[in-house]
Amino acid sequence: MSFQEWLDLLVRQMSQTSVAEWAVLVFGVSEVLLAKANNILLYPAGIIATVLSVFVLFQSQLYGESLLNVYYLVMSVYGWWFWIKKKNSPPVEITKANKKEWVITAVIVFMGWLFLYLFLKNLTPSTVPVWDAWISSTAWAGMWLLARRKVENWLLLNISNAFAIPLLFQKELVMFALLTSFLFIVACFGYIDWIRKLKKRQQVVKL
Repeated sequence: MSFQEWLDLLVRQMSQTSVAEWAVLVFGVSEVLLAKANNILLYPAGIIATVLSVFVLFQSQLYGESLLNVYYLVMSVYGWWFWIKKKNSPPVEITKANKKEWVITAVIVFMGWLFLYLFLKNLTPSTVPVWDAWISSTAWAGMWLLARRKVENWLLLNISNAFAIPLLFQKELVMFALLTSFLFIVACFGYIDWIRKLKKRQQVVKL
């Protein structure tokens, strides 16, 4: 497909996009930008985007994807609760994942992949169950690390994004592929920013 054909497809998709889908894009981008800024408002934005995503996907009879977004909703609520500053307690700081958290991350990735692969292969008409399951399971792990304010959340989220971009182009979902490309770039800067903030706090502690 030529560049002009991709551009025509993008314009056509944009003209056919519903208000709910545009809202998902706006709040989804807002969530990532707020996460990059280490701002707790990322969770309200994410919850709105996720609820609308469940509605849009269910209307399109994409029940498996709807189920994944229910997980994202649960993780967003958990993350919001985890980030809230408790009475007489300091806010949760940005840190690196320890060995135990890496083990949990690996379990989420590989057990999540196995569960989703079997689900998509046996209970849905998915033509890419292996790829789709991998994208989702790495995103699950990234969301869990983000909820705990771990620097490595950006790495897992970008593994998911890196695999999602070509899949979206393959499915001719050009607009969402471009959005995911944008989120990939934001996540790169988010990782750099969080590393910088972590080092700055560590230097202050040493003083």
